[in-house]
Amino acid sequence: MKAFQTICRHLRTLKGFSVEPAPLVNFSTSLYSYGRKKKNPYEEVDQTKYSSLVRSVLSFRGLAQTPESLFEEDCLLYGPVSKHKLSKQDKGARVPRNWFPIFNPERSDSSDPNDSSMPLKIPLQRNMIPSVTRVLQQTMTSQQVFYLERWKQRMILELGEDGFAEYTSNIFLQGKQFHEALESILSPQGSIKERDEKLLKCGYIESIQHILKDVSGVRALESAVQHETLKYVGLLDCVAEYQGKLCVIDWKTSEKPKPFIQNTYDNPLQVVAYVGAINHDANYSFQVQCGLIVVAYKDGSPAHPHFMDAELCSQYWTKWLLRLEEYAEKKKNHHIQKTD
Repeated sequence: MKAFQTICRHLRTLKGFSVEPAPLVNFSTSLYSYGRKKKNPYEEVDQTKYSSLVRSVLSFRGLAQTPESLFEEDCLLYGPVSKHKLSKQDKGARVPRNWFPIFNPERSDSSDPNDSSMPLKIPLQRNMIPSVTRVLQQTMTSQQVFYLERWKQRMILELGEDGFAEYTSNIFLQGKQFHEALESILSPQGSIKERDEKLLKCGYIESIQHILKDVSGVRALESAVQHETLKYVGLLDCVAEYQGKLCVIDWKTSEKPKPFIQNTYDNPLQVVAYVGAINHDANYSFQVQCGLIVVAYKDGSPAHPHFMDAELCSQYWTKWLLRLEEYAEKKKNHHIQKTD
């Protein structure tokens, strides 16, 4: 390097020869000019004005983030996390606090088949014990209440207040006449031919003709039951043999098809409530292990029978016990309506 500098000084002393730095040559491209200095926007910031802010930011040492601190932050920003709602499967796994069997081990499964006595028809005594219908109404889920109220409001918009009242009154009257006709048909001394033709030819009776062929050995009709231990009462439609199996039979009417038992909502709970009560009611000498829900249709189309064997009855019995506990809890907290 020193030798190079010596040669340069020697060349400068020579006449007609000079060593000058070559001018800067710029090579440009279509994207950017090479050698051009990029402008820094931060250079225009007033460093003096913001120096204190910069020092405070650089000197701050925050706490280390943890899962707990992050959850607290989210809670402040977005509100508390909503509680996990139990799925239908989780709810089905619940167990009643106070278990009571649906079947009575001290009672036989059926009465004497040779017993030709009249079917039992015990009148319902009005007392302070809640009915099966009342328990089910007071323990409906919020979703059931919502859909029921929405249906009611739609019907009122379509029919008006008076029209809706007349509609519900007619539905009640048709159901009452249907059960009266069934009671007469199923009574030992009754006969279809002896009844009013107009009533017997209604769509509901026509709908259940294929079911009636499999019904025999009637034990009870429109008879009251009471569960002394669990403290509830009810009025069952019928106890009879269906295809050779003794059942609590619940006759239902519908304007819409209900081909699956899931379509009958709380009706299976009503049936097992009657099964459990009749098996522990001293007024009945026999035991029932099966249930049957028959959905009859106004247009006369074939009714849908939903048979419940002993295993299925036991499953619904657990749900009924849970509803009883829920009713007791609501009554304790004064959330029960006074109307029955």
